[in-house]
Amino acid sequence: MTAFSFACIGVRADQYAAGPTLVFRLRVTAADNAHVHALALRCQIRIEPARRGYEPAEADGLADLFGERSRWGSTLQPVQFAQVSVMVPSFTGEIETDLVVPCTYDMDIAATRYLTALTDGEVPLLMLFSGTAFTGTGGFQVEPVPWDREAAFRMPVTAWREMVEQHFPGCGWIRLPRDTMDALLAYRSRHALPSWEATVAALLEEGADPPAHDPLRALTATTGRTDP
Repeated sequence: MTAFSFACIGVRADQYAAGPTLVFRLRVTAADNAHVHALALRCQIRIEPARRGYEPAEADGLADLFGERSRWGSTLQPVQFAQVSVMVPSFTGEIETDLVVPCTYDMDIAATRYLTALTDGEVPLLMLFSGTAFTGTGGFQVEPVPWDREAAFRMPVTAWREMVEQHFPGCGWIRLPRDTMDALLAYRSRHALPSWEATVAALLEEGADPPAHDPLRALTATTGRTDP
């Protein structure tokens, strides 16, 4: 069997993608300068939180994922980031190729919450490879890529932030159930608020006072849309 090794040598935000996308640059090496007709490659990417340190502000932002810092010895477990495939074209010995990874800014996703909490430094990633290789010089052979092939990479936090800013400049994003969205829409309509930002600000201001009623209960109890 042909022995393959993998290395990640860089990452960039794809500024032309329709949605948030990171492009990792991979170097694939086939031992003994072997000829490879094609390589159907699968890659699972994991975040390994235990492989870096955290500032107090970052630790506060990670509390909902890993709990208090005193518990991190047992809770700082790997976080799934992505699972993607790529078809590597014909090469002999070594080739560099792009691994395109679509991302999300959905704060319900653990990887997104983790990355958003980081203020600087690097993200420790582990790339796990498998797949099928089509090899041979005088013929054609089909070989598996062993499951133990992997590559560690430290992604700059700035790459993630640049990608997010390209698609959500100065904004955040949350996903809400349909009934909650209906209640928010009704609240906005009832109070003739010009934007979602103004709607959330009004709710926060209402909740900050020592109210005689619970604004959240009043919001979620509202059904249907009313005219302004």
